[in-house]
Amino acid sequence: MNPRVLAAFLHDLLATGLTWLAAYWIRFNLDVPTEFAVAAWRTLFWVVPLYAFIYLVLGLYRGIWRYASMDDLRRLLIAVGIGAVVTAVAALTLNTAGGIPRSVFILHPVLLLLVMGGDRYLYRAWKDGYLFGGSSGKGLPVVVLGAGNAAAGLIGELARSSQWRIVGLFDDDAAKQGRRIGDVPILGTIGDVARRFTGASEIRHAIIAMPSATAAQRRRAAELATRAGLTVFTVPTSADILGGRVSISQVRKVELEDLLGREPVQLDSEGLHRLLTDKVVLVTGAGGSIGSELARQIARYEPRLLVFYEQSEFALYAVEQEFAGKPVACVVGDIKDKAQLDAAFGQYRPDVVFHAAAYKHVPLMENENAWAAVRNNVLGTCRVARAAIEYGAREFVLISTDKAVNPTNVMGASKRLAEMVCQTLQADAAATRFVVVRFGNVLGSSGSVIPK
Repeated sequence: MNPRVLAAFLHDLLATGLTWLAAYWIRFNLDVPTEFAVAAWRTLFWVVPLYAFIYLVLGLYRGIWRYASMDDLRRLLIAVGIGAVVTAVAALTLNTAGGIPRSVFILHPVLLLLVMGGDRYLYRAWKDGYLFGGSSGKGLPVVVLGAGNAAAGLIGELARSSQWRIVGLFDDDAAKQGRRIGDVPILGTIGDVARRFTGASEIRHAIIAMPSATAAQRRRAAELATRAGLTVFTVPTSADILGGRVSISQVRKVELEDLLGREPVQLDSEGLHRLLTDKVVLVTGAGGSIGSELARQIARYEPRLLVFYEQSEFALYAVEQEFAGKPVACVVGDIKDKAQLDAAFGQYRPDVVFHAAAYKHVPLMENENAWAAVRNNVLGTCRVARAAIEYGAREFVLISTDKAVNPTNVMGASKRLAEMVCQTLQADAAATRFVVVRFGNVLGSSGSVIPK
């Protein structure tokens, strides 16, 4: 038997015997008559083994005291309850009940449950740092947005950490206002965060513990905490926690997708498999932030070959290293160069083309760079599209922009012209289907609005 398990088992046997004697002691107002004292010691020699057998049968020592929980308390309650009933039945059956006052049958299980459960609770409290110093009360002060199950779990786990010290909770549920979870008070609604904390406050961090909330709710919480001058962290998603991939205490900084004001679009996996699996797919601008992410997503559907077409040698090298060992081909080329396009399309004969190469930075494409934007975004698109038609591509996807809607800048106007080129070419392209997708500000892309 494991030494720790043996120690717990011996502790419970000692508690069983001492509480049996204590029940007599309380029953007779601390002055046990001799005949009953003798009966108490005599019955002790079969009561303790009886309880020991019940403890072992019910698996009382499968749990760990360090992590004693309500389930452990429930098993303890069942074990003591069964022990009390079996003890009373055995005493009556063996005709030994004469030396056992009836009140002892009631007092003993109550005292035993208090001692065994209390010792487990005190041991966990000591290990969690609530007794004799420990890590509780240390660490950076932090508030938690959300007061549900995730927050309760976070409080329990961070109590054993010296990194964070939770000083308050905020939740929009009116029924929770003014109450507490453990020792942590609920200070108000999430909207009260900005009002409660000012520059003079010692609290500089907030953790969003709302893994099951919508993206809009998490975004609102992040915005309010940021407005209050707090550095914002969040807990993992419910899917990651339930999948056992991470612990709820593994807080992380808020990522870009947490700021989306909508739920993520669920991809049509079956349709994408038909489109991409075992096909040759060419991505222009593959070294860029959008092109490289497209390549990552496409790779999930196991194309026969991924062809990266990129003007920047360094960007192409970076994406090539990321896809090392996978079926890829890397081509350094300019989308305005018809000869380079013919060579690439003629060699690889792509089934699907994703055209992400473009000059996209709005301020840079104004004034002196306007002609470069028009040549690259319009002429380049025209030449890639014509190559797709000539070499038999089934699908051509143009990555456009929402700035092509009633354009007010050169970049938007050039992308709108690129769309019109695709619409015009579609009329004469029976074998190639043209698709145009307009992106808004792409979170995480180079030069996008979020990093700025």
